[in-house]
Amino acid sequence: VQLQAFGGGLVQAGGSLRLSCAASGRTFRTSSAAWFRQAPGKEREFVAAITMSGESTYYADSVKVRFTISRDNAKSMVYLQMNSLNPEDTAVYYCAARLLKGYIGGASSTDSTSYASWGQGTQVTVSS
Repeated sequence: VQLQAFGGGLVQAGGSLRLSCAASGRTFRTSSAAWFRQAPGKEREFVAAITMSGESTYYADSVKVRFTISRDNAKSMVYLQMNSLNPEDTAVYYCAARLLKGYIGGASSTDSTSYASWGQGTQVTVSS
C-alpha cells in the first residue's frame, strides 16, 4: 500500500482542518489505517486508528472528542477531521496502514513500528 497525505496548513487556535490520505494498492481495503504526528524535537505519537471496515476507531486521549478518523474504501481514502485545534496540535501528520500485529485498540496499534506502510506527512501549524 502506498500512501499520500495532504490537507495540512496554517490555522488559528480553535479552528478546524481536514486531513486526507490517498491510498493505492489492492490491499488497502483489507488494511487497518492510522494517523500519527511528530512535533519538532519529539517522538512520533499515535493520534487515531480505524479498522479495515471502518466500524471501529481508537483515539489518543489528547485528541479524543476533537478529532474524528474515517475512511472511504470505495475511494481508497482515509480522513482525519480535526476540530478545536490548539497550538499543541502543531506537528507533521502521517498516515499509516497495514497493522502487522495486534488489533485496533490494542497496545500495538498505537506503536508506529507496528505499521508497514507510511505516507510522506503533511504539516499542520496552529497559531495562538
